[in-house]
Amino acid sequence: MWKKAEDFIRQCYTELDKPFNIDSRLQEVKTAIEQTGTYEHTYEELEFGAKAAWRNSNRCIGRLFWESLHVVDQRSVKNEDDIYEGLLEHIDYATNEGRIRSAITIFPPQLGGERVRVWNHQLIRYAGYDEPAGVIGDPASIEFTNFCRQLGWKGGGGSFDILPLVIQIGEAQPKWFEIPLEKVLEVQLRHPEFDWFKDLQLKWYAVPIISDMRLEIGGIDYTAAPFNGWYMETEIGARNLADSFRYNMLPAVAEGMGLNTRRNTILWKDRALIELNQAVLYSYKTDKVSIVDHHSAAEQFQLFLEKEKTCSRDATGDWTWLIPPVSPAATKIFHQSFENRMDTPNYFYQKPPYRKRSGQN
Repeated sequence: MWKKAEDFIRQCYTELDKPFNIDSRLQEVKTAIEQTGTYEHTYEELEFGAKAAWRNSNRCIGRLFWESLHVVDQRSVKNEDDIYEGLLEHIDYATNEGRIRSAITIFPPQLGGERVRVWNHQLIRYAGYDEPAGVIGDPASIEFTNFCRQLGWKGGGGSFDILPLVIQIGEAQPKWFEIPLEKVLEVQLRHPEFDWFKDLQLKWYAVPIISDMRLEIGGIDYTAAPFNGWYMETEIGARNLADSFRYNMLPAVAEGMGLNTRRNTILWKDRALIELNQAVLYSYKTDKVSIVDHHSAAEQFQLFLEKEKTCSRDATGDWTWLIPPVSPAATKIFHQSFENRMDTPNYFYQKPPYRKRSGQN
């Protein structure tokens, strides 16, 4: 831990242009680690670490705005009810009536075996029900939905049921909490030209708040640190609603367009995919909910690369994630290469707690 802490403290105060703080702060940290096995970040260190972690996130195309991240310190909370309130406050702040604000809420760090976990992949997510007649809702949520039901949540059996928040402290029994529906901003999807599109009764929520990743700053692990930016339209229109293992809406959109889905040569999937993404952009923009198209996001990423170069930093990247799932070759990212190096601070995947309980890997 000392080596990681030393590297981080030096980076933090050098970048903040406060080199005079380094030696005295390092001595404080070293003493704390020797006496207790850990140390505590100041808010200034916590804020810098969370922002730098976004900057270092190889898979994120939206890193241009890393410095604007709003960091909420919730390290003092003691119980699940307090955590729940903190999560609702995050949803409120981030949603902002559609003018989405990037934010992270950081709960107590892991100390020994004691840690806080939010079981949800995202704070807002739709349930999935595996019924004899087929899946209702989001197939990606089936396993988590089943565990929520085992905990006592009922669910409405619909295609777009908001899952509860599930919170666990240490090895205690996880607790679930309903999200008040008035807290969740959703966008009803329609198309600027196809009137029939609204009959598909599609919608999606406004804010993607990732809640199952571990934030590592200077050797300290924050296992509950939900964060958000705003949607790129392909995340909804080319993945969540289009993937055959998710909502699988391309055949229905193609049918509405009158396309022959038995002939690959007419590129029916491509044509349906574009119109589905057009509907997402049109609906979010019409409802004044923040969203970015993949071409604008790719251009913003180029600005990020230029800014990093100006600061004498080499931007890392996972090319397979940075290229958008629609028309990737039409973006400059497609024709570039990046070093897929994991610098810290950073966000790391964690094994879902419910899979541990089921004995799955």
